[in-house]
Amino acid sequence: MNGTSRTSRKNKFKVKQQNKNRSNGQQNSNHYNGQHNTSTSISKKQQAMLNAPVKLGEEVLVTIHGIGSSGEGVGRVEDFTVFVPFTLPGETVKVSITMVKKTYATGRLLEIVTIAPNRIDPHCNLYGFCGGCQLQHITYEGQLSLKTQKVKDVIERIGHQNPDLVKPALGPKEPWAYRNKMQMPVGGTKGDIQMGFYAMGSHDIVQGTDCPIQAEGNNSIAQACYQIAKEFDIEPYDEHTGKGVLRHVIGRIGQSGWMIILVTATEYLPHQEKWVEKLIERVPQVETIVHNVNGKRTNVILGPKNSVLYGDGTITDHIKDLRFTLSPHSFFQVNPEQTTVLYDQALAYADLKGNETVIDAYCGTGTISLFLAHKAKHVIGIEIVEPAITNARENARRNGYDNTEFIVADAAVEMPKLYKAGVQPDVIVFDPIRAGCKEEVLTSAAGMEPKRIVYVSCNPATMARDIEILTHYGYELKEVQPVDMFPMTAHVEAVALLTRSKASL
Repeated sequence: MNGTSRTSRKNKFKVKQQNKNRSNGQQNSNHYNGQHNTSTSISKKQQAMLNAPVKLGEEVLVTIHGIGSSGEGVGRVEDFTVFVPFTLPGETVKVSITMVKKTYATGRLLEIVTIAPNRIDPHCNLYGFCGGCQLQHITYEGQLSLKTQKVKDVIERIGHQNPDLVKPALGPKEPWAYRNKMQMPVGGTKGDIQMGFYAMGSHDIVQGTDCPIQAEGNNSIAQACYQIAKEFDIEPYDEHTGKGVLRHVIGRIGQSGWMIILVTATEYLPHQEKWVEKLIERVPQVETIVHNVNGKRTNVILGPKNSVLYGDGTITDHIKDLRFTLSPHSFFQVNPEQTTVLYDQALAYADLKGNETVIDAYCGTGTISLFLAHKAKHVIGIEIVEPAITNARENARRNGYDNTEFIVADAAVEMPKLYKAGVQPDVIVFDPIRAGCKEEVLTSAAGMEPKRIVYVSCNPATMARDIEILTHYGYELKEVQPVDMFPMTAHVEAVALLTRSKASL
């Protein structure tokens, strides 16, 4: 147990958590589904109407039996659900109720009365302040077990499938320093610039430029940019007023070199030439520096306009023997080691023999498409983001694949077109955004009658929903393989294989 007794670690966590809540305005007390604490506005009459067995501000004992979608512990008080961040299944905890809703409440951890055997001390000093990680307080083996169960739960509850079809989650050899991309918000005031990470459930910035799940190169980029911004007394962006200059600093670590993106709300970057000079001096591995302009009052990080300050605006990275060119707007998986695991699994499920036509319905920059093209006769990639398709075509050309076709289109529009045109793929691969696939994509896919559908998901809940839909169109779920792309966080990805079982349309 890291050389620390359970009792001493329990007390340490209790004190540490209470101090964090006091110093951080108790921001960590309730973040279920990203909600802020609004319970202070609930009147006594409203609370009485809720008729819940817990009341706002009440201290109660809760036994934790599961983990929620955001990594928080899930317990019950008289069959009433209570979510408690930083707690683990098997623990009995003392909590202060911070929000009461009709069907659930949230609580702030006060004391761990019974400690779980797989609880450990968090590795990072910002854990509990920063919203980036949710599971540093559990062993990595414990994290993999929780993530496997998370996928099993949604496959059974939402997908109405046998949870035994879900295999144990696959994790990396080393669960730290894996992220090849970092995005740090900038805030504070002129003369007191802040740069780091968003606090849990808010846009308050937790100062810090050293993150243990980031590749060390990104920490070097962050530290250099922070120091230079202070030296030049750059005015940080204020998202409340829309005024200021520097909004975000982005680092990308490729195998050819590193990319730095400076995002401003203004058309100009003060001391532009000096920025380049100092960054090259302090971060010699940098291959390109880009100034991105985002003048809109939005949560979207990158704006549409890029100005290349140094290099050619791109870096290259590899997945196995495939080489990819990455621009500022290019999507690329942030965990190189686990990306190989994820894509190898998708390729294994596709079970290509060399004569197949494959549709990659959400192809991005063509990463999965090119994995498939290595063994398929013809691959059709569909992606709504035009710069990504440009990258996909370049990547196919660079890697010597002439058996690929990339279409700029919304899959919800293009898939029905391909279906009506009589296209009959042998395999269809889905790798959609967190919202999953639109139903017209699923119905069109089923209508094309591919032998196999391979579903790659960053949100197992929506994948389970889509699997349930596909089963009504003659497809049978054969297996689901969770892959941990994001150790220390509550996120898990998964790959599912469905095969055609009967005539459906």
